[in-house]
Amino acid sequence: MPAMLKDLVAAELAEAADARAVALAAAVAALYPRAARAVLFYGSCLREQQLDGLMLDFYLIVSDYPAAYGGGWMAAANRLVPPNVFPFEAGGLACKYAVLSEADFTRLCGPETDNPSVWARFAQPSRLVWAADEGARAAAVAAVAKAAPTLIARTLPTLSVDQGDPLEMWRAAFALTYAAELRAERRTRSGSIVDGDPDRYRRFSGPVLEAARELAPARLSPEQALRGWRRTQRRGKRLTLLRLAKASATFAGGLDYLAWKINRHAGTRIAIRPWQRRWPILGAITLLPKLIAGGAVR
Repeated sequence: MPAMLKDLVAAELAEAADARAVALAAAVAALYPRAARAVLFYGSCLREQQLDGLMLDFYLIVSDYPAAYGGGWMAAANRLVPPNVFPFEAGGLACKYAVLSEADFTRLCGPETDNPSVWARFAQPSRLVWAADEGARAAAVAAVAKAAPTLIARTLPTLSVDQGDPLEMWRAAFALTYAAELRAERRTRSGSIVDGDPDRYRRFSGPVLEAARELAPARLSPEQALRGWRRTQRRGKRLTLLRLAKASATFAGGLDYLAWKINRHAGTRIAIRPWQRRWPILGAITLLPKLIAGGAVR
């Protein structure tokens, strides 16, 4: 990993975040006194000045799942289909936090993982808003530093020519990853990530490309690479469904949150019925075909 890239990642993770978000992250960590190692703040709320009424996105990194849950089915679920996702409120703010072990976080940020869910998110800006100690901080930096090179290494073979503007490379990369999950955002959303902070992506481009070229699959034509992405996208959408089903057991009000998020990003007016709240998995299954047919979820 180029030293310059690790320095860029470490500096970005250390940038100041909203004090209320920092306090909320510390409260999340306090729920897991035997296991919490780091809390990362990411997502659209990172760019918001007004956090009231929003749901913040955190990743809670733990030492291991038995230490976090004391064993049992919750630890097994987190290990088999990571992450587990939970809602939390404190200090007048709400969040959802995803739980990953340090080992899983490192693995899911890297090229050994086909699913882009984690490495695509952490190729984008994030903040390390709580860390147990310097060892936990260093481990988080090392894991996050793998994410962008993994994303770009998977993208480079799909490009038929060298992109003159590195921002086009990033836009193409996020478009590929957005198609690998069930998303409520509009089709232009993947490009707006880059356009929201173009200087950041230009600054990261050189070091990320240096690392990515060491990882990129050799001798793949753009057509072969795109076929590989289509397989990744099909698997990714199936995994999204599995995670949503699992979240119904850990995320109280998860169906209402899903409706809120789709309405916010897709401009729809979905209302959840009482029976769907009582039976969230069945409710989600009956809702999904309508959302896909209407274009609210892709």
